[in-house]
Amino acid sequence: MNAPLKDIKVLDLTRILAGPYCTMMLGDMGAEVIKIENPKNGDDTRGWGPPFLNGVSTYFISVNRNKKSITLNLKENAGKDILRELIRNCDVMVENFRPGTLDNLGFPWADIQKINERIIFASVSGFGQTGPRKNEPGFDVVIQGEGGIMSITGEPDGPPTKVGASIGDITAGMLAAQGILLALYAREKTGKGQMVDISMLDGQISLLTYHANAFFATGTIPGRRGNRHPSITPYETYKCKDGYLNLGVGNDSLWEKFCDAVGLEKIKNDSRFQINAERVRNRIELEKILIPFFENYELQKMIEILRNAGIPCGAINNLEDALNNEQVIQREMVQEIDIPEAGKTKITGIPIKMSETPGDIRIPPPSLGEHTNQILEDYLNFTKSEIQDLRQKNII
Repeated sequence: MNAPLKDIKVLDLTRILAGPYCTMMLGDMGAEVIKIENPKNGDDTRGWGPPFLNGVSTYFISVNRNKKSITLNLKENAGKDILRELIRNCDVMVENFRPGTLDNLGFPWADIQKINERIIFASVSGFGQTGPRKNEPGFDVVIQGEGGIMSITGEPDGPPTKVGASIGDITAGMLAAQGILLALYAREKTGKGQMVDISMLDGQISLLTYHANAFFATGTIPGRRGNRHPSITPYETYKCKDGYLNLGVGNDSLWEKFCDAVGLEKIKNDSRFQINAERVRNRIELEKILIPFFENYELQKMIEILRNAGIPCGAINNLEDALNNEQVIQREMVQEIDIPEAGKTKITGIPIKMSETPGDIRIPPPSLGEHTNQILEDYLNFTKSEIQDLRQKNII
């Protein structure tokens, strides 16, 4: 079976997380990804650690599979000439420099279009290509704060809290991949490429969904609620004897099933709790009943009771528990690869499952410049002596 992006060539000028996550997604689905790196140090994350695995950064490993690495000095004219030829030969180009950097190197979007009118050019940045802050750098912690996510994350009496995963970067990477796919589809109709402008801040604003619309409707600024849902209850975390339980009673039918399953029939039809709107209004009174109730149960026993009744629930797993979860393993969300420099290691799998054209992990994260000769010979017809000359001049 062929992966859906087989024969699509991606020129990857990204580094760190948002851009590499995007190009990894494209690579997982069959695209040939050519990662352009500075000859001296390469992607910044090659040096990020510890931890390292036999000298290889585990951060770099996490988002750079299914890519080929070529080193290229874009400050030299010879390096720029090679980049132009690669642009001419590729379907997609992705970058996450600060806005204006590629322009200063001599590659504004208007000129890229002239080189290859069919190319999809995706730019990922902190604040996008327009607006008063377009030239500012964007890092995940800054964007989570600016985008409002931190203001609604954490306990009510605690400080604003960053989400543990880098959702500013990763959301932008996902949106960039989606935008590229949309542009590729549009190209099938028009024959022309286009620019895809992705802002990390835009991505965070888009995640606010019902929080934003509640504010638009009422003018009330949402605060931090810990693990409580603003519009549904009981839909939060409860402490059991030996761990924490996440409970999702998302509608009134589940409320009735929940009460029957755990032996709380006496409150099932209580007018304060019978329908969700009343449960939300009387949340404090309900918590006075449920908090001590759950504290008397062992976690797994309560999970068994609830799951047998069809009530959404689960434990709060640490990463060891999550990555060894039977469901996760069965879904191939943990896979093993062999990296020549680092040895065998496990990585997270491909979250998009396709019945006819599935993706796969074909290439381990590359060493710096591992595929330089191959790309120059196969794509641009350079001879071995010409490549050696470029290396001696520090172009590659």
